[in-house]
Amino acid sequence: METVYRMTPKRRFLAGILGGRVDQAPVGSVTSVVNVEQMEATGAFFPDAHLAGRAMAQLAAGAHTILGYDAILPYASVSAEAAALGCAMDWGDRENMRVSLAPIWSDPEQVEIPADFSERAPIRAILDATRILRAQYGDRVAIVGKVMGPWTLAYHLHGIQDFLSETLTDPERVRRFLDALQEITVLFGRAQIEAGADLLCVADHATGDLISAAMYREFLLPHHQQITQRLGCPTVLHICGNTLDRLDDICHSGFDCFHFDSRVDAKDATERVAGRISLMGNVNNPEVLLHGTPDEVLAQARYAQQAGVRVIGPECAIPLATPTANLRAIARVAAEPLPAAGG
Repeated sequence: METVYRMTPKRRFLAGILGGRVDQAPVGSVTSVVNVEQMEATGAFFPDAHLAGRAMAQLAAGAHTILGYDAILPYASVSAEAAALGCAMDWGDRENMRVSLAPIWSDPEQVEIPADFSERAPIRAILDATRILRAQYGDRVAIVGKVMGPWTLAYHLHGIQDFLSETLTDPERVRRFLDALQEITVLFGRAQIEAGADLLCVADHATGDLISAAMYREFLLPHHQQITQRLGCPTVLHICGNTLDRLDDICHSGFDCFHFDSRVDAKDATERVAGRISLMGNVNNPEVLLHGTPDEVLAQARYAQQAGVRVIGPECAIPLATPTANLRAIARVAAEPLPAAGG
């Protein structure tokens, strides 16, 4: 009688990220899947869970215990680094995860990482939560770390309008900013790996809505190549928006996996990357997950899986009002047959 071998969620998720063999479709996210219903179920709520490690871990664990995903992500916002470095921050409330940052650095020479960076509340909470989750789930479930890349940090710490303008008016100044801010990305990434994360998501919002593929290639690609080398762990790149025109460059970035938006058709994405990088995503948030039905969610998850997307999940951080039933529906794709090899 044939024995059916079952992978742990952790091994399955990491295999999907790294392009290896899996027993069923890996399901999960490297961006937030927290919603109001999970807050109510776990008793841990925003904004407190952004700044308290135990509450953060308790809430984040719902990705596995409530949604049935193969991975857990503690860091739910996009602002921990900037807040820890001194930006004024509005953390929102339990129904709205707002981002309201006041830039603090006008010149790249001002960039400085304080000696107590890892002890400041937004950073300490993430590191504490990572340690707690590692102790509770780390033998079975993948623990995901997340950092903001230097492009996103420039938006937060220098200001999006000034930074984008300077790509045209003072490109050398932009490069100096990216050089300096890369150090924050690497420092915080290494700290999360040391705390127990199995892999890192680098969120860098170089979306096609804001910059061209040529600008990505000129300014950011070299930094992504350096970051992946310096981190030396499994890595996932997240960029929102339509990124089809820069997928070839992303394949040369050194990342193991690319987490992509529903504005890129899953079949187009898999054809463009041609096996050079794993893909993750790309179930639509505003129309399908937030306002659709579980069957509509499953249909989109199934489409992505059959197209060759290696890890199935939401396209980006979900709206907090997203129904839990819709989030759980993504995990139903794990019961679907895997695409034939080479298909």
